[in-house]
Amino acid sequence: MTTIHWCGTGLSSGPGLRRLLENGHKVVVWNRTVSKAQEVVGTLTTDIRPYSLDALTAALEPGDIAISMLPADQHVGIAKACLAKGANFVSSSYIAPEMRALDPEFKAKGLVSVNEVGLDPGIDHLMAHDLVARYRASPAYHADNVLSFTSYCGGVPKIPNAFKYKFSWAPVGVLKALRSPSRSLRDFKELKVDRPWNAITGYDAPLPMPESFEVYPNRDSYPFMEDYRFDTAWKVKDFVRGTIRLNGWAKAWDPVFKEIETLQGPAGDARLAEMAEGFLKENSYAPGEPDRVILFVSLKAERDGKTVFHETWAMDAWGDERGTAMGRLVSMPVSFAVETVLAKGFAPGVHAAPADRKILDSWLGQVKGLAQYMELVKQA
Repeated sequence: MTTIHWCGTGLSSGPGLRRLLENGHKVVVWNRTVSKAQEVVGTLTTDIRPYSLDALTAALEPGDIAISMLPADQHVGIAKACLAKGANFVSSSYIAPEMRALDPEFKAKGLVSVNEVGLDPGIDHLMAHDLVARYRASPAYHADNVLSFTSYCGGVPKIPNAFKYKFSWAPVGVLKALRSPSRSLRDFKELKVDRPWNAITGYDAPLPMPESFEVYPNRDSYPFMEDYRFDTAWKVKDFVRGTIRLNGWAKAWDPVFKEIETLQGPAGDARLAEMAEGFLKENSYAPGEPDRVILFVSLKAERDGKTVFHETWAMDAWGDERGTAMGRLVSMPVSFAVETVLAKGFAPGVHAAPADRKILDSWLGQVKGLAQYMELVKQA
């Protein structure tokens, strides 16, 4: 039996890890703190080992699968260990340039590196692939159509607070992300933004009970047009991948934005860490308090000023007796990817979330059971 090596048992790992164990797979659990891993898996397994890259590498056998739920800077090292030992690799994180550079070696050795199979990136990719495929197959498909694509995802408190946000782990990453530039396509023009708060707009979500949010672009949206199989000849008016927040978030965070703008160098980083510590103390989830995850992926086509195709995948999920929404929506798709690797569902090489119709339908069907609401909303 193939051995699955699950590395990291943080807040977004538990449900997917437990699913693999409950499904009878042979799983070795690796974590820097064994006692914390024991809390996550309970009585499902006793094969829990203290993580180090050397120890993992020594344990890998040909055909094994290593899953990295560790910080992103650890992924490439584990992937290289997989290549050295003839094993496959899975993570929920974005494909870094260093990971993509390993594609020829994974192909040459008949192995796979499957990435971007969490929530965002992950479920959002599945929805985007599905929408593009549906558009291509629809009667509305036409070379003269003008297309608009948006994808907004975020974790927000189910019970809103004055800060319009709550933290379940160290907020430093959230604060650093606010200092990151973005690039997207708006009204046929490239939109570059140094700070997200300079590009906040409203978004009316197609939920059963209408609700509006605040959204802003993040990262570089442009490469995903190719990833989502957009034809280069298509007339694309808007293409934005971004973050979604509760209404009032921008106002509540305005003092934070202003201070972040002034921070520079080591002293600025120290102040950022100090701010993060205060935010975690003042705006963290209470034990058992539900979180909320919202995701909206939309594709619209217009011709002669009229909408001819407009569909949106809408998801609204929150914490319940199964645990946090974020935990299950990040880690369960990772477990789907592991089982797809076991079933030889991926060709050798480095991959993001699949576009293959059969796999897509299977994964989306399973994801639907993870959210309290997930529907394909036809708006035209």
